[in-house]
Amino acid sequence: MSTLGAYFRLWRVGWILVREGVISALPSDDLPPSVGAAKSFAGLFARNRAKSQKRSDRLAKAVERLGPSYVKIGQFLATRPDVVGVEFADDLSQLQDSMAFFPQAAAKASIEGSLGRSIDELYASFGDPIAAASIAQVHPAEVDTPTGRKKVAVKVVRPGVRQRFTHDIEAMYLVAHMQERFMPSSRRLRPIEVTKTLEQTTKVEMDLRLEAAALSEIAENTEKDPGFRVPTVDWERTGRDVITMEWIDGVKMSDVDGLRAAGHDLNALADTLIQSFLRHTLRDGFFHADMHPGNLFVDATGMIVAVDMGIVGRLGKKERRFLAEILYGFITRDYIRVAEVHFEAGYVPSHHNIESFAQAIRAIGEPIHGQPAETISMGKLLTLLFEVTELFDMATRPELVMLQKTMVVVEGVSRILNPRFNMWKASEPVVGDWIRNNLGPKRIVTDIKDGLKAAVKLAEAAPEIAAKTEKFHQQLLHMSENGLRFDAETAEAIGRSEARHNRSGRVALWIIALTLLYIAWVVT
Repeated sequence: MSTLGAYFRLWRVGWILVREGVISALPSDDLPPSVGAAKSFAGLFARNRAKSQKRSDRLAKAVERLGPSYVKIGQFLATRPDVVGVEFADDLSQLQDSMAFFPQAAAKASIEGSLGRSIDELYASFGDPIAAASIAQVHPAEVDTPTGRKKVAVKVVRPGVRQRFTHDIEAMYLVAHMQERFMPSSRRLRPIEVTKTLEQTTKVEMDLRLEAAALSEIAENTEKDPGFRVPTVDWERTGRDVITMEWIDGVKMSDVDGLRAAGHDLNALADTLIQSFLRHTLRDGFFHADMHPGNLFVDATGMIVAVDMGIVGRLGKKERRFLAEILYGFITRDYIRVAEVHFEAGYVPSHHNIESFAQAIRAIGEPIHGQPAETISMGKLLTLLFEVTELFDMATRPELVMLQKTMVVVEGVSRILNPRFNMWKASEPVVGDWIRNNLGPKRIVTDIKDGLKAAVKLAEAAPEIAAKTEKFHQQLLHMSENGLRFDAETAEAIGRSEARHNRSGRVALWIIALTLLYIAWVVT
């Protein structure tokens, strides 16, 4: 898409945000006078009805007008309070990913095109859609199995959504480039990298084979976990544009009265939910990153069933250790250790003072120790921590911000189920076990094993490395004895390159060539 097209789309987005009163409703704190004046001027063009609405309602209306891809963009930015601010992230988190249904005929055509078989061959029955979101909609269906007919859920990608998102992301990139150019202070937040993450995340979400793979992976990880599971995938009826999975009969976690009426223990469900999330995060390094109550069901046996695995997060060993040591350091009031972990992981630049950073960490930790355990929020703790790290030039870590946002959501669901939910008591069995296994003597054994594996791999690759080194050495000797020679194709390419480039470009090209000759001469 052309840059001109991106500017046009950006202009359209800005105009809709102005008309729906979103711009005039933005916080005015710390804005330069010129920006504040522009915001006030924009308020003159807002619709009359918008002026009486809450900011979140104005935003919802604007996103609805902008289209489905902007719902997804808004939901993604809701997970990045470090980028858009805490208040705006809260507004974005209230966006309802609920769109109008698209025709059943289009859904059937998409399924048949993706799987190469007719609907009648694939399903014994195929019903009207029951839910529609920005990326896809869901249909109830039935399939014949050796044990009888079974009900399934069929998720189908919305027609044209990929092309629409490809165009809309161009405007996002334009904003990111402008932000980095004209707002140097925002470079720490890496807006271009954030946009790349959004693009990659959404592309993954629009390939339903990858969602199926995520469901399969987390099913294997949680096979023996108490009280938690995900739907099974019907791989025979799954492709890029469609995923068929087990139909879940249960009560949504957002329906507290329904859960209570069904006889479920709400306090036990709250504990199981947070413990499951921490197992996935610390033990597996792979977690469901969209665990709002609408994506969580409780079946008749009391098992929590998580659906919609389009957005997932991953943490490496270093990030998991980072998270556990932070939590453990706050619990034990070892603020120096919490600070050291940040420096060891490279999250805070080394030119800062560890003791000063530990002092800032203490400012977060000490107030927490004076509160009742049931009022302490782990999500709030991490939010405060990320705010402090801004003072010490800590670059944005997308995987940690996604973890923090998901933890806030999961913790919030647990407190809905149990208003006196004790986060630390519920977390201790999982966090404590992980710390004992990974931060104590067992950690040394694990590190030794990892080191031995790396050494074995290096030893296996040694002959190939030696052969390549010898070949490179022979090439350098040949160059030193016979001069640097190019084959006909290379010489022709250099000629074309010289014709294209200006004088400075030609100088740079020959500097590279002379440098190679010099290296060859030095080696010999």
